[in-house]
Amino acid sequence: MRILIAPILMAGLMLTAAAGRLPGRAVRVAYVTESKGFKHAVLPESEEILKSLGSKQGFDVTVYHEAAQLFTPANLSKVDVIIFYTTGDLPLTDDQKRLFLEFVKSGGGFIGIHSATDTFYKWPEYGEMIGAYFDGHPWTQDTEVGISAFDRSNPITRVWPESFRLQEEIYQFRDFDPAKSKATIRLDTEHTDMTRKGIKAKEFPLAWYRNYGKGRVFYTALGHRPEVWRDNRYQAMIVNAIRWASNTLD
Repeated sequence: MRILIAPILMAGLMLTAAAGRLPGRAVRVAYVTESKGFKHAVLPESEEILKSLGSKQGFDVTVYHEAAQLFTPANLSKVDVIIFYTTGDLPLTDDQKRLFLEFVKSGGGFIGIHSATDTFYKWPEYGEMIGAYFDGHPWTQDTEVGISAFDRSNPITRVWPESFRLQEEIYQFRDFDPAKSKATIRLDTEHTDMTRKGIKAKEFPLAWYRNYGKGRVFYTALGHRPEVWRDNRYQAMIVNAIRWASNTLD
């Protein structure tokens, strides 16, 4: 099955004072998969899938198993988009945290996948940047749920049907603010078992985007299961998210 990709518009993007993305140059992606909490079994496969997508779709992917290796001025000057599939309190210094936020605020892209919201609970500025924190998963990975890709105008997530079912581990969140983050996919509660233990939230966003300073942030809660990563629709969403975050998606 071919991956459906929305048309793209090549445009420059200021990232840091040290570097900018030049028209026609491949988008440079840093994929961070460090785990200081639960380590997801899908991580190695996700790294291979992302690198394969990059070679097919025209962006360069560098994998970092330790976040601290990425957050230096020299390395960040060579990055357009940072992707986190992480857990726990990653060992970054205060200076590295400042570099991280400055990278995004000055125009860099950031994408959080699944447990990226299960990261840096003691660093509220990170929670503000990504848009919410994980607050349990009443629907575990062996559960099939209903999902609605209700924002049909969004170029990142419109690769999904308006309504579909998926076997996946589904998160709920705390501190999500719809005034700051625009959700495009959510749990379809009419077609999902809502008697599960641990349900706290009333709204269940599963993908959203927002601006953070001059930067662009996208997050999706999907991505726990390897079958989801192998799904052409999921891969298309990630490719579109990279292009959107790097300001190369129309």
